[in-house]
Amino acid sequence: MKILALRCASTLAVPSGIEVVDLSAVPDRKELKAADTAAKAALPHDPTPTLAEIASRPDVSHQGAPEFAPQPVDEPLRLVVIGSDAALSAVLTRAMRADYLWAHVALIPEGSSTAAKNWGLPSGRAEQWALASEGTVKPAPLIRNDQAVAVAGSAGIRDWDGKRFTGEIVVDNSVLARSEGYGARLVPTLGAPGIAAVRATAPETGWRAKFRPALDPESLLTGRAVQAGGPKLRVTVDGVSHKRPVERVTFYRHLRDLQVVRP
Repeated sequence: MKILALRCASTLAVPSGIEVVDLSAVPDRKELKAADTAAKAALPHDPTPTLAEIASRPDVSHQGAPEFAPQPVDEPLRLVVIGSDAALSAVLTRAMRADYLWAHVALIPEGSSTAAKNWGLPSGRAEQWALASEGTVKPAPLIRNDQAVAVAGSAGIRDWDGKRFTGEIVVDNSVLARSEGYGARLVPTLGAPGIAAVRATAPETGWRAKFRPALDPESLLTGRAVQAGGPKLRVTVDGVSHKRPVERVTFYRHLRDLQVVRP
């Protein structure tokens, strides 16, 4: 197995024998060419159905249990992301867009990480490295939005100016919010259907002050997709805001699953 450590604005020491690429805090496509090259070397030609072919099947399952990648890779590629959830999102986004989600993905979190909590990662560095380098893969849904950005830990939908939410947020066919509260927060689930979402009960500035989101657990809904519409929406993915307000956004489960290294 080839292990490639993607160290994102970090000085964390990497165990000997593991190749390291130093990147910015949130690497862009150009910086992630090393991952692209490693994926191409591991699987020069993908003989499995393309995303378009999968989507065109009348019997395609959108809400089944996550599955292992079907690609026949002689020497598996394992990408170990050292950094924040935003860094992990950037790596997952690139792997999704370049269609090499068959690669194993592990995380060594720097700072607070919702993805690490969602994946149940150990807190000790030695245990984290042991898992990242020797742990087994457990598939999980990949959640993305309609801007083709992958969600690593969490995403948010709220008013652009932080005011009370105006609009509607729907999870599959159920209304989560209709001009009430302060938007919503969603996280990927480890199994089907893929997304768990709750209403926010305070502005995001209040979230930071309390070091955690002010959420309504009683509003929890799960589904494959979350759709929202409103006059000026701020969409964030792993703490990174979309550059401009939007009037609608959709988060949904990708056709290929993540190959996550987790307990």
